Formats: sequence, structure tokens, C-alpha cells
Amino acid sequence: MKRLTGFLFILFYFLYSEAQSWTMQQCMQYAIEHNHDVKRAALELDNYKAQKTGTIGKFLPEVDAGIGIQYNFGRAIDPETNGYTDVSTFYNGYQVSASLPVFDGFSRLHALKAAKASVLMGRASLRQQQDQTALDVLQAYTNVAYYEGMVKMADEKVEETELLLKQTRLLKEVGRKSAADVAQVESQKAEADYELTRQQNLYASAMLELKKTMALPNSVELKVESVEFATTLQSSTDSTAAANSTLYTLHSQLEIARYQMQVSKHEWHQARASLYPSLSLSAGLSTTYYHTLHSDAGQSFHNQIKNNMGEYVGATLSIPLFNRLQTMTNIRRAKNNYQMAREAYEQKQLELEKLSREAWQDWQGYLKQTTQMEKKVEADSITYQLTRRQFEEGLSTAIDLHTTSSQLLNSKATLLQCQLMAMVKEQLVRYYNGETIWTK
Repeated sequence: MKRLTGFLFILFYFLYSEAQSWTMQQCMQYAIEHNHDVKRAALELDNYKAQKTGTIGKFLPEVDAGIGIQYNFGRAIDPETNGYTDVSTFYNGYQVSASLPVFDGFSRLHALKAAKASVLMGRASLRQQQDQTALDVLQAYTNVAYYEGMVKMADEKVEETELLLKQTRLLKEVGRKSAADVAQVESQKAEADYELTRQQNLYASAMLELKKTMALPNSVELKVESVEFATTLQSSTDSTAAANSTLYTLHSQLEIARYQMQVSKHEWHQARASLYPSLSLSAGLSTTYYHTLHSDAGQSFHNQIKNNMGEYVGATLSIPLFNRLQTMTNIRRAKNNYQMAREAYEQKQLELEKLSREAWQDWQGYLKQTTQMEKKVEADSITYQLTRRQFEEGLSTAIDLHTTSSQLLNSKATLLQCQLMAMVKEQLVRYYNGETIWTK
């Protein structure tokens, strides 16, 4: 069913990718379903589940069965008389045995708890890999959106300079502009063409990087959807409280560190179980069949199997005394591993708290910068329109017009960058709060 769903997902986008734009969540979802690191994390999780199943099986009795066949040639012991004989004989034995450990210092119990924690750690690792893939796609998607916007700005600049060049040439014909003014506008036109080509190349490189991150074939046409920007400032107090309430329980990186600490703790207790004696029970039955070759004498197979049947029940108590300090060494190593895992968990707590607060501060900062840059773009646009009108009336030079035009273009590029960075930081805030960023 999963393979069929993935196949239909690919087929859908291959057929309709040219007609429809891909949203950021769609790109993330596609990348998560096809990323090789995510697939390896899923297989690792399956290994943890298999380990858990094997650990549960250790609580069940172990049953063995065996069949032996033996031909004797020459001198041997006759099982009927228990004396030596020199005739050829055929010997056949059957046995079934079962054993069950009763007490092992709770080693199996701690092994099961460690296996359960490993499964949870594997799930957290899978989610972490999915989140990391989504973050990579977010960065690549943002770059594509940025350069796409820059291409549009550069294209508008080319159209604008073409119109300005035509107007300047007409003004030169009527004597209101000089040849130097025409040359300066032609230089601006060439600069605009160069910038458009450069931005188109950067956009193409960003698109290739996005396809690579998504594991999307280059032959598939990919068109990103326009990004909607929100400039409303959020409540700093409310968001910080929400971050503190969810960070320590939901973030995948912290879950990995916590479950690793639990695994190390149970492995330490499992190593300490080697100090305790162990008790196991065993039971079984066996029977034999014996026949002298080239002779019709002797009991039948059924009678011998029935008459030679034997059963046994036993108990084994093993008391550890001295094993060249290997038990103490293993306990010490396991205890150190647990303490290191605990230190790593505490360090990850501090690290994620710092990153979460930094992401929140950056998000609020870019929202404020976006509001400020919107005002600056509006002011620069008015300045450029006034300067262009003055240029047409002969009150300003082409250099003044180029300066105001470049200032307006830089303001628009900075505004676009602030809007995109605000979107990225918002997603990072959700990520550090333990939310899933690749679903709506």
C-alpha cells in the first residue's frame, strides 16, 4: 500500500507539474518520501523493532530436537549386553529437550526495557531525519523564490530602461538631450541586461539544488508557488511560554538524547545483573533404536523406541565467583556510558533552548525589518518617479536617475530577502517547538 501510494504521488506530479505550481509543503512531502537518509532511518527503526522482538523471545523456553544415525564397523559396545562386539551395527537416536531460565538477575527485563527505548529512539531519529530533510528543502525553496523574485525585478528593469532609452533618443532628436545622456542610458540598458542574465543563471542553479534536495529528476518541470508573506508581529510572551512548554517533550533531537540515556541506563543495569546467580530449568526425553546388520534377530523398531524411552528434569544454579574482573570492567564502562548520555541530554536541552530563543528573536526582527523596508521601498519608488520626471524635463542627469533606480532595486531586493527570512525563521520557531513543519 505504501509503494502504491508513493507511485501514485509521483505519477500525479509528473503529469501535472507543468500545469500546477508546487507549494513548499508539497516539495517537503515529496522529498521526505524519496530521501535516501529518511529511508535508511526507517530501516534502522525496523532493526530496533526486530531487536525488541528478539528480546521478548528470550522470556520463552528454548526447545530443541535432534536425530542421530550411526553405523558401527569393527569392535564396538553392544548396547543390549553392554559388552564388546565385532559385528556391524546400526544405531539410531531421538531426543527432545527444553530449557527455561528462571532468574538471571533481571538481565532479560532490563534488556527488554532497553529495546523498547531503542524503538522510541529510532522513531525519534526517523522524525529528526524527516525534519532535517524538510529544513533543507525549505532553504532550497527559499533560494528559488528569492532568485525568482530577483529575475522578475531584473526583467522589469530591462523593460523600464528600454522605454527610457527610446524616450531619451526622442528627446535627443528634439534637442532636449545630448549624446552623452543617450550613452549613459544605453550603459544602464546594458547593465540591466547583464543583471537579468546573472539572476537567471542564479535562479537556474537554485532550481537544480532544489531538485537535488527533493530527489526529483531533472527532466521533470518544477514551478514553485508564490510565497505569501505575513508581517503581523506575534506576542513575544505567549510564544516564549509556548516554546518552553513544548520544547523539552516534543523536539525530536531532545527525544533522541532522552531515549539514548534510557538505553544506556538499562544497559548499565543489565551489566550489573552479571553479579547475581542465575537459575534455569531443563527437561527432555530421548530414545534409541539398535539393530545388528545382516541379522534378523532383535526387537522391532516400535518396541525399542517405546522400551528405550527416557525422561529427565533438571535445574542448574550458576554462581559467578571470578572471571578475571571482566564483570566489573563491563559495569564500569556501562555506567560511564550512561553518565555521558545524561550529560549529552542536558547539553542538548541548553542548546535547543538557546536556538529556540534565537529563532524567535530573529523572526521578530525580520518582521520589523520587513515593515520598515516596505516604507523604504515606497519612499524610494516616489523618489525614483520624481527623478525620472525631472530627467525627462532636463532638471536631472542620467547619473541621478541611475542612482535612484539602483537604490529602489536594492530596497526591493532587501525587502524580498527580509520577507523570505521571516518565513524561514517562523518555520524554525515551529521546528524548535517540536511541531512538524512539513505538514500544514
